[in-house]
Amino acid sequence: MLNAIDFKILEELQQDCMISLSALAEKIGSSKSVCGRRIQHMVDEGYIRDRVAIVDQEKIGLGITVFAHVKMNKHDSSSLESFADYAYQYPQVLECHTMMGDYDFLLKIVVPSVADYKEFFWESLSKAKGVREINSNICLVNNMSSTALPLTYVAPEA
Repeated sequence: MLNAIDFKILEELQQDCMISLSALAEKIGSSKSVCGRRIQHMVDEGYIRDRVAIVDQEKIGLGITVFAHVKMNKHDSSSLESFADYAYQYPQVLECHTMMGDYDFLLKIVVPSVADYKEFFWESLSKAKGVREINSNICLVNNMSSTALPLTYVAPEA
């Protein structure tokens, strides 16, 4: 179980995972040793899964984001798991969500160009076993993007 200090730490780490323990302790009003122990506890317990750098996709030449809605022929767990495993093998698929509603999956795909997506679509995505239909939407402008979770909904009062 996480306490109020843990949530303060998580808030700060979501903004800057490279923050020093000294700076973190000062920001949340605690000691370096407490911060270090709490971070290690959250890593050990799986609350913190990864510490990553967020790369500007356009600056490195990955300017096209596609959201693909996928319908499957069958809806049994084996077919759905098989497709998720298939999608996972492609590095251009950043996210794969099993959905309820009109589509079975929502994929977030990042590629350098529309031509690259066309090749991925025809040579890989459309060849996945059990796929019935794929509807692709190309993002024109990313107006907002965040990896920070809204912790205020779940954080205990200090």
